[in-house]
Amino acid sequence: MEPASGVAELGRWLEAALKSRSGANAVFDILGVLQSDEEDDILSATHTCSRLFGALLERGELFVGHLPEEEAAMSGSGSALQKYKVWMRHRYNSCCSRLSELLGHRSFKVKELALCTLMKFVQLEGAHPLEKSKWEGNYLFPRGLLLSVVEGLIPTEVDSSLLISRFQEYLEHDDVRYHTMQAVVDLVARVTDTHQQQGVPPTFWNNTFTLISAVSLPRQQSDISNFYVKHKEMLKKWKVTQLKEHKHVFEKMWFSFLKHKLPVSLYKKVLVIMHDSILPHMSQPSLMIDFLTNAYDIGGAISLLALHGLFILIHQHNLEYPDFYQKLYSLLDPSVFHVKYRARFFHLADLFLSSSHLPAYLVAAFAKRLCRLSLTAPPEALLMVIPFICNLLRRHPACKALIHRPSAEASGLTADPYDMKEKDPAKSHALESCLWELKTLQRHYHPEVARAALAINQALSPHEVSIAQLLELSPYEMFEKDFKKEESGLVPLEFLQPQGLLGRRGDLSGEHFTLD
Repeated sequence: MEPASGVAELGRWLEAALKSRSGANAVFDILGVLQSDEEDDILSATHTCSRLFGALLERGELFVGHLPEEEAAMSGSGSALQKYKVWMRHRYNSCCSRLSELLGHRSFKVKELALCTLMKFVQLEGAHPLEKSKWEGNYLFPRGLLLSVVEGLIPTEVDSSLLISRFQEYLEHDDVRYHTMQAVVDLVARVTDTHQQQGVPPTFWNNTFTLISAVSLPRQQSDISNFYVKHKEMLKKWKVTQLKEHKHVFEKMWFSFLKHKLPVSLYKKVLVIMHDSILPHMSQPSLMIDFLTNAYDIGGAISLLALHGLFILIHQHNLEYPDFYQKLYSLLDPSVFHVKYRARFFHLADLFLSSSHLPAYLVAAFAKRLCRLSLTAPPEALLMVIPFICNLLRRHPACKALIHRPSAEASGLTADPYDMKEKDPAKSHALESCLWELKTLQRHYHPEVARAALAINQALSPHEVSIAQLLELSPYEMFEKDFKKEESGLVPLEFLQPQGLLGRRGDLSGEHFTLD
């Protein structure tokens, strides 16, 4: 029968299949329409399958247990009812397989309906299990069916972020979230084994990150109470009811993802959410040090974000990482004033250097390096960096010698002892130097910069200056501010008034040329 006429008959076929077992062959017609290439046909057939197999699951008319081969079951000595249940279970499996394929359909309507139908079956299978319990009180969940759903959510070739966003409402359920995390672990292992020689496509990693970054664990044990599959009683011995087990699987999921070589763009995405969405839910956050160290080696903004993760491990989880400030020091180069992540860099650098227990030589090295880099920095960056340096001096009074040191002649200095090329701040001799660069900036061409640099001419107030408003300052904003200023008085354009058309009196041109 043609698909179009099949759609018109779907209601009759559904009624026949549900009314009596003699009309079971109508299921073939329904599944035939589900194989159609037309979007409307597929949507109608999916709705029909949802009603058909949903009713059969609730009525217990599908075979329960290890499913035998169809031919062997039909030719065996079982009862007619037993053969019917085996036969219908095979049709149900065919339907689920087709719906899993439709998760990759070109039409989002089809994908969305296939997803919702499969998740409906997950809920019904959980309430009416198709596998036999091995012992009383055994926890049963349709893991295989959910695994096929997750597999459709993270394909290797096509971006599925929109479908994953639709799936997020199911992740609010504790049991779906728990088994989804387990499914991701299995799928990542399977895909990486399959693509060992060619390499895993970046699309797969992007899809996987989109899915796992949507997983948010509850904060406390009492919050685990929202289950998608309803049971008469949720036993405490079931792992799905225990927060510590959720954290264990969550940690396993992220490690199975992060241990592989990821696209560079993903490192930044992971690091941005790490301190809020990943580390707080891990039982051993210090195990992330390998990933953070590898991320630091990439450079740029990724190195900075990796240091943020290391900083959290150092201060909140007692991680020992002696090279932290040396790595931060190495990130200070002329480009830091021009990159788009400049605001985030100085915000985090301010956080990293906020402790008053840091050694004076270390703070002096940062202040001196920033001063040296300021000589070639744009004005909008200087208006933020100068208060930043002054705040460092306020926090560490021992470093104020850098601005109160006598002149070079009086102190015996014939050259600046600071070594700009030295990578180790402890060996840079910054504390033996002085911040002569700030004196130089007092003659900067931009009056706001020169005014800011004048702060060191007087005793610094004990209160720090907030740089929050200056982090995002742009050249355009500076221009607009200068443009709106009202200048008082006349601005002299010439010191000597010109005499005639040939310039000032006494000019060489006036001596040799006249106008007739």
